[in-house]
Amino acid sequence: MVRSEPKCRKHLIVLKSRLGAILGDLEVAHELAGMLDAALAKRTFDRLIIVLGENSPACARQGGERAMNDAAAARVIPLKRSLGLPLSVLYGLGVTIGAGIYVLVGTAAARAGFHAPLSFVLAALVMAPSGATFAELASRMPTSAGEAAYVKEGFGSDRLALFVGLMVAAIGIISAAAIARGSAGYIRDIVDMPIDLIVLLVILSMGAVAAWGIVESVALAGAMTLIELGGLVIILVISAVTVPDLGSRLPEAWPGLEDTGAWAGVLGASLIAFFAFTGFEGLANIAEEVKSPGWTIPRAILITLVLSTLLYVLVVWVALNVIPHDELGKAGAPLSRVFERLTGSPPLAFSIIAILATVNGVVFYIVMSSRVIYGLARRGLLPQQLAQVSQVSRTPLVATGLVVAVILTLALAFPIEGLAEMTSRLTLVVFALVNAALIAIKQRGIPAPPGSYVAPRWVPVAGLVSSVGLLVSEAF
Repeated sequence: MVRSEPKCRKHLIVLKSRLGAILGDLEVAHELAGMLDAALAKRTFDRLIIVLGENSPACARQGGERAMNDAAAARVIPLKRSLGLPLSVLYGLGVTIGAGIYVLVGTAAARAGFHAPLSFVLAALVMAPSGATFAELASRMPTSAGEAAYVKEGFGSDRLALFVGLMVAAIGIISAAAIARGSAGYIRDIVDMPIDLIVLLVILSMGAVAAWGIVESVALAGAMTLIELGGLVIILVISAVTVPDLGSRLPEAWPGLEDTGAWAGVLGASLIAFFAFTGFEGLANIAEEVKSPGWTIPRAILITLVLSTLLYVLVVWVALNVIPHDELGKAGAPLSRVFERLTGSPPLAFSIIAILATVNGVVFYIVMSSRVIYGLARRGLLPQQLAQVSQVSRTPLVATGLVVAVILTLALAFPIEGLAEMTSRLTLVVFALVNAALIAIKQRGIPAPPGSYVAPRWVPVAGLVSSVGLLVSEAF
C-alpha cells in the first residue's frame, strides 16, 4: 500500500467512474476480449491523465494505474454489435406497431370518432422533429441509455441525466405492461383463462426471450413483426375489395375548423395516438449493438416513422368504416372484430396474429428498458450489479430481471388506458428535454463526428415546442 494513497482516494474514485464512459467515447469497449491489451490500456490511460491531470498529476497517474488494473481484473464483457439496418427497422416497427394499432385503435376511435385518423396524423407531426433530433444525437453518441447521455452532454448535469434515464426506463416498463394487458385480451378470445394469469405468463416468457441474446430476441421478434405486418396488410386488402366507398368517404374525416367539439375529440385521442408511435426512440438505446450506428440508426428511425404513420392512418380508417366507433371502443380485441366483420369468418387466425404482434412489443420494450438500466449502471449512476453482462448470452441479465419484475407488478395493478396515458406524458417530457439538449449542443458549436446525420437548427426547436404544446393541451 502506498502511503500517499489516502490523499488520492477521491481522485481514484472519480477516475474509476470515468473509465467506462471513456472506453465508450473511444468506441473500443467492443474490441475487448476479457482484458485490456497494451495499446488500448495506453490510450485509455492517456485519456484518464488528461481528465484529472491538471488537479493532481501524481494522483491521476496513481489512480489511473489502479483503475486500469481493476478494469482488467473485472474482465469487461461488452455488448455485441450485430444488428444491421433490416433488423433495426424490424425492431422499431415491432415495438411501435404492435403497441399502437393492435391494442389502442378502439380507445382512439372511442374518443375521436370518425376523425380518429387525424389524431394519428397529429401525433406523427409531433413525433417527426423529435425523430430527427434522436437521429442526430444517436449519430453523435451511439450508446446505451442514449437519452441520459444526450442530456448530460447538453446540460452537463449527472442528476438530470439520471432523471431522464430513469424516465426512459419507466416509459419502456409501463409500455410493456400496457401491451401485456392488451395481448391478454386477444389471448382470452382463444383460451378461457384468468386475465392476470395470462399477463403473468406473457411477461415471464417474453422476459426469457429478451435474456436469451440480442440477435436471437430481435430476430425472433423481427419474424413476429413480419407476421403482424402481414395481418394489417390482410385487413387492408380485404377492405379494398369489400368496402367500396373507403376513398370517397375520406373527406368526412376532416371535421372543419369551426367544429370545436370534434377537434376537442381529436386532441383528446392524440395522447393515445402518441403512445402508438412511442418505440422508435428505443432504437437509440440499442446503438451499442448496432453495426455502424451513425449510418444505421437515423435511417431506421426515419423508415419506422414513415411506415408506422401510413399503416396507422389506413387501418384506423378501415376499422371506422367497418365498425361504429362506439362499438369499436368497447372491443377487447378490436382488430379481430374488424376481421370478423370484413370476412364473416371466425377471427381465430387473426387473433393469433394479434397475439404475436402484442407480445412482440413486450419483448422489444424489455430489451430497451434493460439496456437503459445497464447503460446508467455502467456510467456509475446506478449500482454496478445492474451493469453485469452474462458471458454466455452477452446480455445484461440482472437489469433484465429487474425490468421484468417491475413490468409484472404494473401490469397486474393498472388498466391499459391509464398505463398508455402515463407513458405518453412521460415520453413528451423526455422528448422536450432531449430536444433542449440538442439545442444546447448546437449553440455551443460542438461538431458532429464525420459521417453523422446533422439536423437543421430549427428541428430541435420544433420538437421542443410540439412536445410541450401537446403536453400542455392535455392539461386543459
